[in-house]
Amino acid sequence: MTRQLTRSGSATALATILALTASPLAALAQETQPAPQETPTPAPADADGTTVQLAPAEGPDTPDDATGTAASDPTSDSFAPGTEDQPGALAASEPAEQPQVGSDWPFWGGGPMATRFSPLDQITPDNVDGLEKIWTYRTGDMPSGKTEGKYSPEGTPLKVGDALYICSAMNILSSVDAKTGEERWRYDPKVAPEAIPYGASCRGVAYYKTPDAPDDQACATRIIEGTLDARLVAVDAKTGEPCADFGDNGSVDLWAGIGEKVPGWYAVTAPPAIVRGIAVTGAQVKDGQAEDAPSGVIRGYDAVTGELAWAWDLGNPELTGAPPEGETYTRGTPNMWTQATGDEELGLVYLPLGNSSVDYYAGNRSEAENQWSTSLVALDVTTGKPVWQFQTVRKDVWDYDLGSQATLIDFPGKDGGGTTPAILLPSKQGDIYILDRATGEPLVPIEEITAPKGGVEGDAYADTQPSSGYHTLRKDDLTEADMWGITPLDQLFCRIAFRQAAYDGIYTHPTADRHWIEYPGYNGGSDWGSVAVDTDKGIIVANYNDVPNHNRLIPREEADKRNLKPINEKQNESEGGSKAEGAGDPQAGSPYAIDVNAGWRAPVTGIPCKQPPLGGIRAIDLATGKTLWDRPLGTARRNGPWGIPSFIPLSIGTPNNGGSMVSKGGLIFIAAATDNLIRAIDEKTGETLWSDVLPAGGQANPILYEQDGRDYLVIQAGGHHFMETPVGDYYIAYALPEE
Repeated sequence: MTRQLTRSGSATALATILALTASPLAALAQETQPAPQETPTPAPADADGTTVQLAPAEGPDTPDDATGTAASDPTSDSFAPGTEDQPGALAASEPAEQPQVGSDWPFWGGGPMATRFSPLDQITPDNVDGLEKIWTYRTGDMPSGKTEGKYSPEGTPLKVGDALYICSAMNILSSVDAKTGEERWRYDPKVAPEAIPYGASCRGVAYYKTPDAPDDQACATRIIEGTLDARLVAVDAKTGEPCADFGDNGSVDLWAGIGEKVPGWYAVTAPPAIVRGIAVTGAQVKDGQAEDAPSGVIRGYDAVTGELAWAWDLGNPELTGAPPEGETYTRGTPNMWTQATGDEELGLVYLPLGNSSVDYYAGNRSEAENQWSTSLVALDVTTGKPVWQFQTVRKDVWDYDLGSQATLIDFPGKDGGGTTPAILLPSKQGDIYILDRATGEPLVPIEEITAPKGGVEGDAYADTQPSSGYHTLRKDDLTEADMWGITPLDQLFCRIAFRQAAYDGIYTHPTADRHWIEYPGYNGGSDWGSVAVDTDKGIIVANYNDVPNHNRLIPREEADKRNLKPINEKQNESEGGSKAEGAGDPQAGSPYAIDVNAGWRAPVTGIPCKQPPLGGIRAIDLATGKTLWDRPLGTARRNGPWGIPSFIPLSIGTPNNGGSMVSKGGLIFIAAATDNLIRAIDEKTGETLWSDVLPAGGQANPILYEQDGRDYLVIQAGGHHFMETPVGDYYIAYALPEE
């Protein structure tokens, strides 16, 4: 479908055009209402083009183009837990009872299934317009000095009992009264500004109750967070005091076994997933710096003592504990920077893995990197060994990391044939996959896309890429007619750039002699905000970005002339948060550096080259994968020519960062867009029924909980340097008026 911007003489059209100027990732978008996109009803579940393989006993030997699911045998000799120094996992052998979402919001994803669905129904489409602001809590954590321009908090609080548990951009922990917003305690782990990677972000914390501990025992309940300077920190949920029994007086150093400590290169921004008493964490490894980057090792720690239970080093599967003195975990391997999902019943943890440390060149990658990158991997938490794998991109050279948390569902069988315990996986390229939770087998068709030819690596790329035959958020390929601008000159520039670039649709391979177009760009599709699933009505709610990137590989000689150096070679320089991912990244050790124009913004004006909308939200039938409705997300109120706000309230579709939650009351709550609004959307129709202006950007996931008979909606208004929304330190609660 070709999307064109209608130019007319009406004042409304002119105002809208003027409104759509420079904004995060790209400028904002013209209001359009795309026709609902229907996708095929899934065929009976089978592998359908996906090969199923046993994991190798000694290191990966799967072909580079092996796809789909690789089921591993955790009973083989190579899966024996521990090493001589690490006797084995410390996981509980039996599943523990899990706290449930409802009056509480005890997990980052709401409940243990990570559906972001609340069974509360006090707030409905009929009364939501009566929501009023009840309290505002300010963390006091604002950028200054070395942290100026580097804040992107992205925080989602937990609610357990009568308390909320919050982390700020720089990992300051606090507990506030769920009813009044009054602070009860505060703990500052003292993270240095130099530790900031792309931005100062803490997406949330984990709550853990020590089994059989008396209520008055110190740290009987505890809050555990990962920090930007790569620590796991545990504090008493009641007092905020560090848990003396956890690591070194409440802290575990995650740099152990990683190698030279380079602040900003290795950081934790997501909370650990706690399964069978094991806190499982990965880390964000700053992209694009060097092939010899910190390892993407996944580690499990005893949630009470902080003792290392196991390590999964995908490049050295024989190493199951700490590396020998003087050695490190395998460097440069794919990492998990986003949120894992725990399956307490099966004793599995599901890891959405990213790419290797050099995103846009695959020529120097090991067989292990080719096998595991951009995959969902299920690990057995009692051994730390992989049970199955599903790879969504082969030889990923587009930075299509799996950024979304996977969601556990009961997937309905065809023709009412019962349900299968399943896992729902969104992706940056827009595909939504449904897999068997225990085996990784696809429960929906997996199709094959023939990859275009070309690119600097020629025939070394994968010939085909897997694609979901169930549902995709991806739109039609771009055409020259999709290029536009605020003036005819802008549009002309973008159309010329389109003609000059290499572009053959999705999976166009990287080029160095000219730019190439990556669409969707690396922000999705779906990103870390993930999807919400109404398990009562069987509806998936997915917000998405619809922006391209305009990229070029930079030959090493040119990169050297531009003095593009990796983070470990820079002296007293801190670029945390100072630029977009891929904007002049050195990719040291490979033949090319990389330039990424995220959102493909035109020079001078900063206006996007792609016709709007640039972001949307969609409701999808869980059973069939069919679109129920689809609409732009985000208004033009904060955008105008040369950064001057227009205050035009048109729903035009802006880039968005963060996710939604859905309630039994029939409402979707979401901020995420660049207009500083939180909104309630009718789940049935997609209509916005209520909104409120936040004091800063709402690039975070909201939560819903009940306290003393009243339902509260809470959102962080923290802003985002990359999304160019104003930064703040606010957590805001809304509720209906008391009777």
